[in-house]
Amino acid sequence: MSYDESPQPVRRRFGRNRLTLATAALVPTALAGWLVWQGVSGQDGGGPPATAAGSAASASASASTPARDDDAPGGSDPSGPADPTDPAGTTPGTTPRSTAPTGSEAPADPSGPLAGKVVVIDPGHNPRNREHTAEINEKVDIGTTSKECDTTGTSTNAGYPEAEFTLDVAHRLRTLLRERGATVTFTHDNDRPYGPCVDERARIGNKAKADAVVSVHADGSAPGNRGFHVILPALVKGGGADTSRIVGPSRELGERIVGNFVRETGSAPANYLGDGTGLDVRDDLGGLNLSTVPKVFIECGNMRDSTDAGLLTDAKWRQKAARGLADGISGFLEK
Repeated sequence: MSYDESPQPVRRRFGRNRLTLATAALVPTALAGWLVWQGVSGQDGGGPPATAAGSAASASASASTPARDDDAPGGSDPSGPADPTDPAGTTPGTTPRSTAPTGSEAPADPSGPLAGKVVVIDPGHNPRNREHTAEINEKVDIGTTSKECDTTGTSTNAGYPEAEFTLDVAHRLRTLLRERGATVTFTHDNDRPYGPCVDERARIGNKAKADAVVSVHADGSAPGNRGFHVILPALVKGGGADTSRIVGPSRELGERIVGNFVRETGSAPANYLGDGTGLDVRDDLGGLNLSTVPKVFIECGNMRDSTDAGLLTDAKWRQKAARGLADGISGFLEK
């Protein structure tokens, strides 16, 4: 995982194994999107097609996934290919730093279908985390245990950082949601020296009383592991964590995102976890454990696979990814 919340060594990389939980069926919306993708695009090198039997299966433990290199490499910090037509592009260091949470963006169309809805977008990691390894290694309470404040994220082999990717997709997604009438809040916008920590990211969504929260990521798995997946909160109760009220709506949000993401991007659900559903349940992420509002993570692809990396570094594909996310969020909120 690119977001294991693990200790971050300075300019070093290491892999980790973890146990993932494959989740249950896609809703009809998600399955329809998957079938549309199959008919139009073929396998695209992704995982096997989701079958009716697979879609109907209940959650079960999967085998341990391959070791993943989740840290961005040291050295220079190159971004992906420039897109001169991209108003959402981000350039490291151009936004003033602060320690205050990023404010809300009012809807561009107050009469749109999402009028009155609040969406929090959580761009995974922070481009400057690598400069603050001591701070991001500080432990924070995630309810049932303690984990590191944040991580550096991964990168493509060519050096395009996950933290730059997530900000780019987040900006595109914000524009689309505001055009549909939503009020949008970011957990950060490259406006602070590091973080925010995972517990603060959860609190931002809770304080905003968000109708939906989406945390944007890209994975750092082994080459050959392809496709996207959406991470759902497990049922966690203990300490300061209680996800009992958000497990159901978060699953619905995730399922709707899966179907729309397939349709818009042509990407397949991950071929290395989730049994072809594009869904994964986890109980070890503070951003999910501490949330009191519907929330999911999306790993948009595997930055360490050359084919997926080619998509993630393509501005046109990132716009498709943002549309898939926006359509999934809209379907959830307009129901």
